[in-house]
Amino acid sequence: LLALDQGTTSSRAILFTPEGRMVGSAQREFQQIFPAPGWVEHDPEEIWRTQRTVAEETLTANGLDAADIAAVGITNQRETTVVWDRATGEPISNAIVWQDRRTASECDRLRTEGHAEQIQHKTGLLLDAYFSATKIAWLLDNIDGARARAKRGELAFGTIDSWLVYKLTGGQSHVTDASNASRTLLFDIHRGAFDSELAELFRVPLNMAPQVCASSGTDFEISTIPALKGVPITGIVGDQQAALAGQVCFAPGESKNTYGTGCFALLNTGARACASKNHLLTTIAWQRGNELTYALEGSVFVGGAVVQWLRDGLGIIDRASDVEALARSVDDTADVHLVPAFAGLGAPHWDPYARGTLVGLTRGSSKAHIARAALEGIAFQVADLLEALEADAGDRLGELRVDGGAAANDLLMQLQADLWQKTVLRPEVIETTALGAAHMAGLGAGLWKDPAELRHAQRTERAFEPSISPEEAAERRERWQQAVERSRGWAPSS
Repeated sequence: LLALDQGTTSSRAILFTPEGRMVGSAQREFQQIFPAPGWVEHDPEEIWRTQRTVAEETLTANGLDAADIAAVGITNQRETTVVWDRATGEPISNAIVWQDRRTASECDRLRTEGHAEQIQHKTGLLLDAYFSATKIAWLLDNIDGARARAKRGELAFGTIDSWLVYKLTGGQSHVTDASNASRTLLFDIHRGAFDSELAELFRVPLNMAPQVCASSGTDFEISTIPALKGVPITGIVGDQQAALAGQVCFAPGESKNTYGTGCFALLNTGARACASKNHLLTTIAWQRGNELTYALEGSVFVGGAVVQWLRDGLGIIDRASDVEALARSVDDTADVHLVPAFAGLGAPHWDPYARGTLVGLTRGSSKAHIARAALEGIAFQVADLLEALEADAGDRLGELRVDGGAAANDLLMQLQADLWQKTVLRPEVIETTALGAAHMAGLGAGLWKDPAELRHAQRTERAFEPSISPEEAAERRERWQQAVERSRGWAPSS
């Protein structure tokens, strides 16, 4: 099984055996484009080139070709929006990334006009610039002639899964799966369909929309990569829902947290779309056949990305992996707090105007204190998220299953166990986003008949137990909230 894992900062391809063993991988980073403060863009063609390259590299390195691959699964950064010309297949601009805040004021306008409740009821989402709809409208309004071309049916929109399937099939398939569709603000999660009223509200012509398919059991044939020619794409799922599948959380009540560019906690709620009272999202986890499975989700916009900022922005580490040793060189942060609200605050705060804040500095503060504060900032945000998830679920969560690249950081995982005051379980394969895409592809290709057969993939590499008292954890989290308050409302609203 070949998983194509198209993330926010890199494209990866990972080979898995049907037993869930990782046997090969390749990865390529691509450019992050920042045209203005709060704006984030990607080049869609570079995304396609890097994804195609890593797929070819992985097969070549392992001496495999199309005959050796049962199926391909795709997982992707969600909400990031591409608009392209149906005739030429060329994007009309860079993709607007999920982190981008340029449409926050448009969301404010819609909220002021009283549309937020209707939007949340239909989509399960909060009205925020995070999602795709206002990004699409912005492109139509700001690229010359785009809106007129869209009305004439000349343009297509899609999230990154849609773009990759379009490119992999040589333009033959313009589709998205239900999990990605549910992140656009244009999709009624109860009916399982794009909604004309929402489209009119956001000023997005629905003739641009992809066809919605199941997350598992699709069958789109690859034609543009010779080494994969004829191989079916039998799984498509958004990255965080894929991680839920990769952690084998197929039963209601099971949950996970992913530490990637952002941090994302999901709780499987089965056939019930559970409305949130704590600023979380109700989303589609996946669709198998005609059956929809739902989840509650909380999102931290900047998780592992804060370590990239330490490397690229401040230059205090040479490699992301250096952060743990630097942070361990001090026993604590000396009351330094870093709130990484570079793209606003996600759940449970949802403040698009918050900005990154470093507080508590003294002459004795060092780069080591800042590095440790950065890791604590990730763990604090996740603890806030999990607390809200518990409140919505009406039940105490048990052990926390973790995955994602930053989950390899032992210090971060120990900090998480301390601040959350529960056991943190790290699996042998932390790349569970890609594993989940492989699971969906394998189920779709008939390698397994039932998700219960995948329990063999649930292997724990290490458990982290709390090492501080509940009282100390509560005190530290209260101090963190003081830092969060200082980050809020900083950016101008227009």
